[in-house]
Amino acid sequence: MSEQVLVAGAGPTGLTLAIDLARRGVDVRIVDRADSPFRGSRGDGLQPRTLEVFDDLGVIDAVLAAGCELPVMRAYFAGTFVGERRMAEPVEPTPDVPYPNAWVLGQSDTEAILRARLAELGVTVEFGTALADFSQDDAGVTATLHRDGHTESVRASYLVGADGGASAVRKRLGIAFDGSTDDSIRMLLGDVRADSLDHECGYWFAASADQPMTGFALSPLPGARRFQFAAPLADDRSPDLATLQELADRYGPEEGLRLSDLSWITMWRPNIRLAERFRDGRVLLAGDAAHVHPPTGGQGLNTGVQDAYNLGWKLAAALSGDPAPLDTYESERRTVAARILGLSTELLDKLVDGDEDAMRRGPETRQLGITYRSPAEHGPLVAGDRAPDAPLHDESGRPIRLFDLFRGPHATLLRFAPTPGSAAPDAASLDDPDLHTVEIHRFDALSHRSADTDRPTFTTLVDTDGHAFTAYAATSGTAVLIRPDGHLAHRW
Repeated sequence: MSEQVLVAGAGPTGLTLAIDLARRGVDVRIVDRADSPFRGSRGDGLQPRTLEVFDDLGVIDAVLAAGCELPVMRAYFAGTFVGERRMAEPVEPTPDVPYPNAWVLGQSDTEAILRARLAELGVTVEFGTALADFSQDDAGVTATLHRDGHTESVRASYLVGADGGASAVRKRLGIAFDGSTDDSIRMLLGDVRADSLDHECGYWFAASADQPMTGFALSPLPGARRFQFAAPLADDRSPDLATLQELADRYGPEEGLRLSDLSWITMWRPNIRLAERFRDGRVLLAGDAAHVHPPTGGQGLNTGVQDAYNLGWKLAAALSGDPAPLDTYESERRTVAARILGLSTELLDKLVDGDEDAMRRGPETRQLGITYRSPAEHGPLVAGDRAPDAPLHDESGRPIRLFDLFRGPHATLLRFAPTPGSAAPDAASLDDPDLHTVEIHRFDALSHRSADTDRPTFTTLVDTDGHAFTAYAATSGTAVLIRPDGHLAHRW
């Protein structure tokens, strides 16, 4: 039997997409040319919007249990402690934003959690399996896979290249990867031990506040006494532990700092690029295959996860005979990727220029404001915007969140206090048998009920404290259709 979707690349992007497809009952096969899973922290910052995606995919509890909050950074200039700083001030959860702060978890740990979830859905990553070639026609894609010296021909309805910045899929398609590489800046990223330091804190060592590129930073990784190391690399030095130790000796605390047990290291240079297009017929690009970012701002991994979350339900719709949603993937995600590349580049420029707020991270990095709204749309919450959360109660008084109701592969229709004769659409008029309908009533107005309350996907809830009406700027008779990826599709 041919796979309906073949995913090349088993990083966070590919894994997120495979999970979303598998839970929709789509046959999916995910391959990776690496012989084993990646081991290292790399993209260790999970933004709030990514945490909402992980809530929907059923892995949020594991992610929160394994990770930790952003640490306080202890700043040392010329070896002397000068005070504590935060990259971002902690924000309290609100009814509409349950995960307002970034979360720290090493990328390999995030991937392990996603692989476990994918295995629960009956799909296993095929490591050591390279996508050697492919061709496509109007009905699908024929791919050639290489594994252990053997060649396999695979037929799929769609191929998704989630195979990183050096994407073989993108290169095979001949899609331009527009942007620039700055060879004047080289940065080391790695995972090391620093047993003399308090593992509850992060550290910034520099010659002075206005020379951030002279020193290095250490960020604690959850689960062990390890830190992620970030430092500039001089042209004549090797990316190894000796180079890291020399930097520690030069810029570290006066009492000295010994680094050990280097378990992962990479050299990074500003390679800021955006694919000319994200789709070629039945082949699509996602994650680093479509856009590569500076590490400043922690946007790269998160943007890839959002690509996959946007793409999954659209592929499922196309496989079910409705290609229209898939036609919006490139326009929606390429626009977002271009905007986020601009943000990451701006933060990198601040770091290089020595701006005093170079280490600060504001709300714009949390990705909660990502929207697909049309420029013609105006208002506090319109089609394309993120759907807020809200606490509610069922009629027995049991608490429940809107995000609990959104969780799963379905779309959701919210109907706010419908009144007799109101024109709000019902599930039947939207022609979607899997649509979940939720009627939300004010605490003091429970009299009217719709005629279709006996539907198995119909839920009646009470907005006890008015948070849902407020978050959705709703009045009696308002109806809102929520896409499967948690963005508004339509508002009546």
